[in-house]
Amino acid sequence: MNQIRREKINQYIQENGAVSIKEISALFPEVSMMTIHRDLDKLEEQGSIIRTRGGAMPGSRQVSAAEAKLESRMHTNVEAKKLMGKKAASLISKGSAVFFDAGTSTLSLARELPDMDLNIFTTGPNIALELSRLNNPTIHICGGTLNKANHALSGPSTLQMLENINIATAFIGVSGYTDESGFTCGKEEEMMVKMLVMEKAVKKVILMDCSKCGRILPYTFGVIEDADYIIGDDKLPADFVKKVEEAGTILL
Repeated sequence: MNQIRREKINQYIQENGAVSIKEISALFPEVSMMTIHRDLDKLEEQGSIIRTRGGAMPGSRQVSAAEAKLESRMHTNVEAKKLMGKKAASLISKGSAVFFDAGTSTLSLARELPDMDLNIFTTGPNIALELSRLNNPTIHICGGTLNKANHALSGPSTLQMLENINIATAFIGVSGYTDESGFTCGKEEEMMVKMLVMEKAVKKVILMDCSKCGRILPYTFGVIEDADYIIGDDKLPADFVKKVEEAGTILL
């Protein structure tokens, strides 16, 4: 029975891609969650799947740990990120030049963006590919060195390209936020890109959900007062919301 159940779990994952533990558990309501976890561990040992945070994904091809981690982030807090993407899209004016930072929040924005005449600059190759479904925007990839962990491009060539463009609205992702350190990220090169974009953009929009609050990474690229808008989910801490209001920044 264990083998039959594992074969069914494996088939479901192969057919549906990245799935959550809750989805798998719903297929076998008579089986404990602990048993489901053991089944997934066994399938991962066999190379059939790859475990991700809160779920699993097909392992039929070679997938790096960084790619599996990114895939896991893309399937975390999906509905909240979808709503954030819709809010962000409402701030974009037809015919303008906009910047999309790399990250899962800006990827959600790309998925919600209507087909309109825009010049879009991005440091996320996966975001550019997502936007390629649209007919009207002109898409520019800011070349550089790829960070495999988050699909972000950065480096001297990235900065050089961004120096030469005018940005009406910039959508910038956040890896962490604390009151003491402000908005932070994990790589110095990516900090330099974010700081330059914050400096050049007429309208600066920070995208962050509640999971970023209380996290601190090595490099600070801005504080609340630097942003014109902050787009988050409905679980942002009350003290953070208060600080945003006091700074005169608009929270959506």
